[in-house]
Amino acid sequence: MNPDIERELIPHSDTVHVIDELQRLASRFKNASRQLELLDDAGHVPASPDFSALIHHAEAAQALSRDVVQLTSGFAQTAHRANQAGRTVLTHLAIAATMSCSAAPLFAETAETALALPRSHGTLDRQQKEGCMVADHATARAYLRRASDALSNAVKELHEHLDFHRFFPASMRQGPAKPPPPPRQSPRTR
Repeated sequence: MNPDIERELIPHSDTVHVIDELQRLASRFKNASRQLELLDDAGHVPASPDFSALIHHAEAAQALSRDVVQLTSGFAQTAHRANQAGRTVLTHLAIAATMSCSAAPLFAETAETALALPRSHGTLDRQQKEGCMVADHATARAYLRRASDALSNAVKELHEHLDFHRFFPASMRQGPAKPPPPPRQSPRTR
């Protein structure tokens, strides 16, 4: 078989494993973007925003960011990054890492601003700070959604790669054959 084509195939089991990891992570990002809320049921900033809840948003985003950066770093260290599908997946992972790393500071900024809100309602200063909080928090959530989308795009790329596998013999789809173990020395030849 042509060695160039062989290099383009990510082994089937590796592909399925990465797809599973990416799907779990994309789901976590999507759930976080939906669950981390600032506004009350009426669509307003609460009179006394809960700092501990808001800083937890930053903590959750930071944990997601760590996970996607670790996954990206791990994938970048594999031989799979050298083929077309791997490069495309790595690009999507890099986008997800960038987006997720951008979300946590904005959530933290929202929490910090909540501490600085004037107690009196209706003042221009409070309205401006509330506006900043809403913009920062919404932008952070958008970053989480974009990270989820990038991870989903990586999954699509890997599914297309799996479709490509069916054109090749099963032995190629599983990756290069492992070399046999070295022969054991007999006690007489030592």
